[in-house]
Amino acid sequence: MALIVHKYGGTSMGSTERIRSVAQRVAKWVRAGHQIVVVPSAMSGETNRLLGLAKELMPQVNTAEAMRELDALAATGEQVSVGLLALALQAQGLQAVSYGGWQVPIRTDSAYTKARITSIDDTRVRADLAAGKVVVITGFQGIDDQGHVTTLGRGGSDTSAVAVAAALKAAECLIYTDVDGVYTTDPRIVPEARRLSTISFEEMLELASQGSKVLQIRSVEFAGKYRVPTRVLSSFTPWDIPLDEEAVSGTLITFEEDEKMEQAVVAGIAFNRDEAKISIIGVPDKPGIAYQLLGPVADANIDVDVIIQNVSHDGRTDFSFTVHRNDYARALDLLKAKVLPAVGAADVRGDAKICKVSIVGIGMKSHVGVAATMFRTLSEEGINIQMITTSEIKTSVVIDEKYMELAVRALHKAFGLERPAA
Repeated sequence: MALIVHKYGGTSMGSTERIRSVAQRVAKWVRAGHQIVVVPSAMSGETNRLLGLAKELMPQVNTAEAMRELDALAATGEQVSVGLLALALQAQGLQAVSYGGWQVPIRTDSAYTKARITSIDDTRVRADLAAGKVVVITGFQGIDDQGHVTTLGRGGSDTSAVAVAAALKAAECLIYTDVDGVYTTDPRIVPEARRLSTISFEEMLELASQGSKVLQIRSVEFAGKYRVPTRVLSSFTPWDIPLDEEAVSGTLITFEEDEKMEQAVVAGIAFNRDEAKISIIGVPDKPGIAYQLLGPVADANIDVDVIIQNVSHDGRTDFSFTVHRNDYARALDLLKAKVLPAVGAADVRGDAKICKVSIVGIGMKSHVGVAATMFRTLSEEGINIQMITTSEIKTSVVIDEKYMELAVRALHKAFGLERPAA
């Protein structure tokens, strides 16, 4: 049979009863003849609890030494999960062994709290699988060249799972979560949202990058780069449902475009309320100014998303961009203290009450007027657009946060996403 990687999220690991259910589900796959590697997250709420303790002791973490300790602390949540799950699997009569990312090892760079995987040594895992064992590996973490534990950032267990699947050349990576697949948008905002049986890699990558919380963007990047078949499905279905039914449930991320995908102009709507906008006023309009503004931001390991530079007047222009809300205060302080005096800008202003709403669909490649429909719909709802960014299969707008749910509902209806695909 096949080598399969299972990934279980924090809610799936939220109690000993749920961990037992995970073990029973994994045992079903093993008894059907599959080799199984499991990558679990920390128990629900555990990472927040650990980081909360750290914040009580050091409210502002702004040194590499402190961030190293944050990673060492946060990584313990997954260590608990793998130990408990290995015990639960052994209680099911299976041979099971757990490993921390550093034991595999999963090698990363040294960007603490946002580390990137550089390589995975599969020798130890393959030996255990050949011996008939279920291998349980911590998600979210690895080890750098100096031997320090690193973490991959929020949602990093998804990335770990897909990376392990790529290294092992697994037949499929199953991401078990608290939803039963990828929807046209968040059903909590639009009850009529539909679950998609398949979605293209390109569409999933755009949805993840624009704020969809179903999969972490780097996990989708790994799936695309190494062509790992990845399926999103629910861990809250009964563990004993027939294997052939479970194996085709949820949403499959596919790498093949078919005729039905061509018919769907927009596949889904993503939104992100975790962004903030920064505007630098009165910037000298000269070559290299964008680098002078954003270079120090990048050096501080702050990701920039949407960028707009306005038309020049009298040799001056305004420059706006968005960052994650967690990085907002740090980016503002950096700009005020170092960048503005160096470039001679007039002022810097910020707005932490914005959000980004995006429409995504492979069909946008071959259909005209899609962006116009989006802009008209928002106009009819009285929603002002502050920034716009596009790609071949995506259009995103930055708007006032208070209009986010209204915008998502209106766009979902405007593009007919509540109707089953033809």
